[in-house]
Amino acid sequence: MTHRQRARSMREFLELGASTVYEASGLACAMDAGIRPAWAGARLCGAAFTVGCVPGDNLAIHQALEHASPGEVLVVQAGGALFGYWGEILTRAAMARGVAGLVIDGGLRDVEALEALAFPAFARGASMLGTTKHRAGELGGTVTVGGVPVSRGSLVLADRDGALAIPRERIEPTLRAARERRAKELAIIERIRAGESTLDLYGLRRAAAPGATEPPVALGHGRPDPQQHPDPTGRLARWADGE
Repeated sequence: MTHRQRARSMREFLELGASTVYEASGLACAMDAGIRPAWAGARLCGAAFTVGCVPGDNLAIHQALEHASPGEVLVVQAGGALFGYWGEILTRAAMARGVAGLVIDGGLRDVEALEALAFPAFARGASMLGTTKHRAGELGGTVTVGGVPVSRGSLVLADRDGALAIPRERIEPTLRAARERRAKELAIIERIRAGESTLDLYGLRRAAAPGATEPPVALGHGRPDPQQHPDPTGRLARWADGE
């Protein structure tokens, strides 16, 4: 894939949005809901440059900025510890290197400056607590952020709905599936505008009838497990493919 094609794919992922991409992927790729945008409107998409920090120490992040390539997103495992690992100085250094954003399982600071600079950052929270700079971490390995394993080169997508990571080998299939899902969603929206009910569109009218009994729905990513939730009518599969 050329640089231009890669950039076009990143823009398309952003337009599709994290929720649609997650649902279409069929993967357990959504980071937990504690990873949130640092400022309203922040969103990012790019290849992951992974960083493993010692909790309370951000030396590895400083090291990462010397190795990350333009367009990459720093994905930092910090054990969920709420220290101010990242702030305005590192943001300006990242922007000078062309880094596309930050996702950290920890804290950050200088939120107003990040918003003013329009630098997209996602974190577990804001914290002014200082960090040490004594202990080198790991660069480019597999890290776990928000409960999701992320390797260098994984696609990272984040917006106000949350953050996710797609393994490199699943990026293209996921993009195709997300396009198809969005097309179906747009078709459903048109039918809703025409007056149809979601009970009919998703085949839910029988289930919604008084006294109806239905098997439990498996909540989570993708389709329900057929061994745990037999689905002879295909209703649960249709539900998983919709809203």
